[in-house]
Order: sequence, then C-alpha cells, then structure tokens
Amino acid sequence: MTSMSVVYEGDMKCKLTYDATGSTISTMGPKEFGGDMSTFSPTDLVVAALGACILTTIGTWAIKKQIAVEGAKVNASKEMSTDSPRRIARIPVTITIPATVPEENRASLERAAGMCAVKKSLNPEMDIPIEFVYE
Repeated sequence: MTSMSVVYEGDMKCKLTYDATGSTISTMGPKEFGGDMSTFSPTDLVVAALGACILTTIGTWAIKKQIAVEGAKVNASKEMSTDSPRRIARIPVTITIPATVPEENRASLERAAGMCAVKKSLNPEMDIPIEFVYE
C-alpha cells in the first residue's frame, strides 16, 4: 500500500510527501481561484500522472519486447468543465515515440499505452483522446 501525507500550508498551498521516501512536491490552487501558478495545481497533477503512467507502461512493454523507446514523450493538456460540478472534462494526449520502433510492434505498443493504471482509474466519462506520432 502506498501512503501520502498532505499538509495545507495556507494561501492555497499544499505540501505532499511520499511517506516511503520523504520525497515532496507542492501544489497551488488554480489561477482562476487566486492561485499564483508557482507550481502545479491538484488537477495539473492528474494530467502529469496520466502522462508519466502512459510512458511507464510503454517502458514496461518495451523492456519485455527488448525495444528501445528512450526519448518517448507525452504532451497533454487539460480542459475543465464549464458546468457544475467543476471537474476535468478532457485531457488530449499526444505520445511521440521514436521511429525506430518497428512498424509491426506499433499496434501492440499503442494497446499497452491504453492500459495505463491512471487512465483506467479516471472517470470513463472523461474524454481522453490519444494520438501517436512516430518520429
């Protein structure tokens, strides 16, 4: 089981600690609510977690297939709903993969990327279009 501690520090700032290692990150409330954009908002971390999870899942696939994917990248953004309740409505994702991945392995890689645990944990109503670019 993974354990995290979160402490509210005031002025919409939180300090998050991964209890197993003591690693920390901070969050700031979103700009539209007065945040100063000095660091990630909590919903930004959802997008970052999705991107990291996709690349980690691809990395796991690549190790098993003995295919190099170093330099693969995810570019993702979030679109918030305009209705209530406030939520992330859409996260468009572009995954850039080295062209050295053989053509015959690309469909398998793309299926693997879709199995990322963060993506599977998000609300199925959330629109998460994924585009793959090989370069």
